[in-house]
Amino acid sequence: MPDRSDLSDLYQEIIMDHRRSPRNQGLPAGHDHYADGFNPFCGDKVSVGLKVEDGVIVDVGFEGEGCAISIASASLMTESVMGRPVGEAVKIFDAFRGLLTDTGNGAGSDDLGDLEALAGVKAYPTRIKCAILSWHTLKAAIDRKAEPVSTE
Repeated sequence: MPDRSDLSDLYQEIIMDHRRSPRNQGLPAGHDHYADGFNPFCGDKVSVGLKVEDGVIVDVGFEGEGCAISIASASLMTESVMGRPVGEAVKIFDAFRGLLTDTGNGAGSDDLGDLEALAGVKAYPTRIKCAILSWHTLKAAIDRKAEPVSTE
């Protein structure tokens, strides 16, 4: 079993890798779900686009600017929901929110894979908003909400 500092180093590397090389950056061509999000506290901005076919997210992407946590979280989010049924993506959202806030639907962090790298954010309450912004924007896109998402 790796010690805590080894896990911390691994998690830090996952976050920085996704910050340096975000996955699924850019909105997918022909997206049929879309939402914007904004964190007025620190200025993070994100737009999320989805292409959904037969209830499955067949393509997802994001555009935005923000801190390392915000961009890494958006990148990790796209990887975690790509190819999944919409209902499963919502369950992942709930589990991730629970990971950061100690609330949620009881889904364990074992279900979250690399998203676990962002668990340390919960020690910094203002950074939780950075990590969760893209997720709330994803949920708004799924629900086809027209108004922009705000973390305030």
